[in-house]
Parts: sequence; structure tokens; C-alpha cells
Amino acid sequence: MKLIVATNNAHKLEEFGRILAPLGVEVHSQKEYCPDLDVEETGTTFAENARLKAEAVYKATGLTAVADDSGLCVDALKGAPGVYSARYAGENTTDAQRIEKLLKEMEDVPDEKRTGRFISAICCIGPDILIECEGICEGVIGRECRGEGGFGYDPVFYVEGRSYSEMTGEEKDAVSHRGLALRLFYEEMNRRMNCAEQ
Repeated sequence: MKLIVATNNAHKLEEFGRILAPLGVEVHSQKEYCPDLDVEETGTTFAENARLKAEAVYKATGLTAVADDSGLCVDALKGAPGVYSARYAGENTTDAQRIEKLLKEMEDVPDEKRTGRFISAICCIGPDILIECEGICEGVIGRECRGEGGFGYDPVFYVEGRSYSEMTGEEKDAVSHRGLALRLFYEEMNRRMNCAEQ
């Protein structure tokens, strides 16, 4: 089965591919099929934005499309950056600039109040298919970047004393918001594929 992932983010594509590979699912980036498509994320929730992206790619290609919308929600910042995680420091900013802004806004927040969570909403749309699921990972915002891997806010998001960036891909998949959402998605896809074969 071929899935078009509604992203141009190579890291997200890699995570999708790694988790869905056992199903025999072939993942492709939207830039292979509709490189000029730019979906405006006007939703107020991760789920709404995931559906907007999946619908747009499905309509543009006619192929089953899956989208993830995810972000970091920090309690001390009243849920920010939330759905604006990628644009938190402005348009076309780097991961480092977004992290710098986050850490600056939290510099006076005591350790016990630095809680937050990563949320991932996944939506898959295709002919006769609609799957939506969500994964949440609780953690804390560190005071410094740690680790060499990952992307986005991974270096400052700590789970049980380690940042996402200090984990291998497999370790991150086991605990992360997207890993959980993708496993739920995997289970539903697997169930549907098995039903179709019977």
C-alpha cells in the first residue's frame, strides 16, 4: 500500500516510514506528487490542522494521504506554543530560534512548574477511509539543549530525565507523542487490511 505523507519534513517522513514498514506500507513525501501545494493551517486544534492537510493532499493526488499535526503545549505558558509551535518565533525561523524564544520566556519558571506535553494528531484520508488518532507525551521543559538527534523542540523536551534528542529513533518512538499516535494508526490500518483480506 502507498501512503502520501502530507509533509516536507524529512524527519517526520522517516518516523512514519520506520513505524509503518512492518505493514508493508510505502510512504512518500507530498513533494514527490504535489511539491507546490501549501496548505494554510487555519485550524484551532492539532486534529483540525491534520485533517486540513490530509484532505488537501488527497484531493490533489487522488491517493490515500496521511497527515500529522503536532506541537508542544507548555503549562506555564498557558498551552503555548500549541498549534503555533512551528511559527512560534515568526515565519521562516529555525528550530534554534524557536527554542531560544521558549527558553527565554521560561527562564524564571521554577523546575516544578516546567511541565508540558507534546501532542500529535494524525489523520488519514483516502477512498473509503478516514482514520483519526492522537498521541500525547508528558514531560518537562529543560533549561538547556541536550543531545544531538531529533528536531524541533526535541533538545529541550525531557522525558524521565532525557531529552528526545538524547534518544535513538527507536527509543523516541517508544515514548513519543508521534510514536504513540502512529502505533494507534498502525493498529487501525492493520485491522482494516486484515478485514479486507478476509
